[in-house]
Amino acid sequence: MKPAPPVLVESPALSDFSKIMQGDGLFPDQAPGGQVPRINLDQDNIKNSLGQLVLTLVKLLHELLERQGIRRIEAGSLTDAQIERLGLTLMKQSQEIDRLRREFGLEEADLNIDLGPLGQLL
Repeated sequence: MKPAPPVLVESPALSDFSKIMQGDGLFPDQAPGGQVPRINLDQDNIKNSLGQLVLTLVKLLHELLERQGIRRIEAGSLTDAQIERLGLTLMKQSQEIDRLRREFGLEEADLNIDLGPLGQLL
């Protein structure tokens, strides 16, 4: 899997963050009423909505662990046995995330939340 490029966000004013969070028309892809698209916590479908949120966070943590593992492998700080164990663990995690995603009826794209100016989560 190709690692995503790092996302850098810089602003001289904290008020920019506030404007982004309030959705005041800074982005052209806003929904009617000036709202930035967010996770839809639908009251009628709260199980899947919360499942989507939790699985998105778990997937993000998995990606971070994977990248950290690659850095440690490239730095030469892991033994062959540790590399093997790391690979198996990450593979099992990925399989479990996919199983849970299917159980909640979510597509892979459903776990990739749009963070507005920061871009896609994963």
